[in-house]
Amino acid sequence: MASQQRIALFIDGANLYATTKTLGFDIDYKRLLKEFQSRGTLVRAFYYTALVEDQEYSSIRPLIDWLDYNGYRVVTKPTKEFVDSAGRRKVKGNMDIELAIDALELAPYVDQMVIFSGDGDFRSLVEALQRRGVHVSVASTVTTQPPMVADELRRQADEFLELAHMASKIGRDPSDRLQRAAADGTDRTDRSGPRPPAPAPGLERRYGIRQTQDDDIDV
Repeated sequence: MASQQRIALFIDGANLYATTKTLGFDIDYKRLLKEFQSRGTLVRAFYYTALVEDQEYSSIRPLIDWLDYNGYRVVTKPTKEFVDSAGRRKVKGNMDIELAIDALELAPYVDQMVIFSGDGDFRSLVEALQRRGVHVSVASTVTTQPPMVADELRRQADEFLELAHMASKIGRDPSDRLQRAAADGTDRTDRSGPRPPAPAPGLERRYGIRQTQDDDIDV
């Protein structure tokens, strides 16, 4: 029976951020947990994100704290900054290895894994998990142009979950989004010390990774 399925979630924070931003809705992480708890026994829900550690204040911290206390296993590491051949500043925070190791270690204890990412680098991981008897679903979207999921990853997965069709189940209420945006733009009284410039206030907190104009998202 479906209720007996042992499920684990693996969320690539940067990739999910880019996907939902393109689709135009915000993830409600409490609703996301409830959705998959209704589908079986949720063994683990991992959330992977890189952190910018040289900032005095980062608005991602409230999200990390909330996830830690509300059913998610958060895995982080520092971002790496470099300058590309064109002289542009780049910030990298790839969490592929951490996600892959956790998934392979947990494989004997679950029946289904859901990977929230469109990164084609995960195709080999999906194949390895399937050889261990795990049913692997990939959650991303093909409704955008270009699609946010790599074709080879979608083909390898046992099931593809279209995020655009899941927005009503795991998305944040639009009115709540407006209220939070207003609060993010006005509430400064509880912050000590200087605040770094934020081109998109509140987005870091909701989606789990610092985004800059030159950040790269793998597909």
